[in-house]
Amino acid sequence: MNTKSLMTLSAIILALIGISLIFFPKEILDYFELSVSDTLALLMQIFGSFYFAFAMLNWVSKESIIGGIYNRPIAIANLTHFLIADLTLIKGVLANPSLPYAIWLITIIYSILAILFGIVVFKHPVSEKKYTSTKED
Repeated sequence: MNTKSLMTLSAIILALIGISLIFFPKEILDYFELSVSDTLALLMQIFGSFYFAFAMLNWVSKESIIGGIYNRPIAIANLTHFLIADLTLIKGVLANPSLPYAIWLITIIYSILAILFGIVVFKHPVSEKKYTSTKED
């Protein structure tokens, strides 16, 4: 699996969510028909900072070997985030199918990323370079 693409994709998605939560907390709350208060907007911005920090972690790690025992904390953190959030989203959309389409889309994206990070965590990375012996007998 090409972990560079996976890390780049997850970094972009997390950064978009983070930036949206940091700069548009009241608009997002209003879109989801939640009460807009200064305290809740502040909490949304703090959550956005978590997302953005996670995006930066994935972005700077994208060139590293990830999988198996390599960079395991990064892979486990991503798997944990995407899996728990995905299970929560699945529970939410199954309990309330009339949720906005944005929630359904986020659920699908999170499902895909949870599966991919599960593969990364439990599979040893395969080197793309084939080593051949140059030693002559």
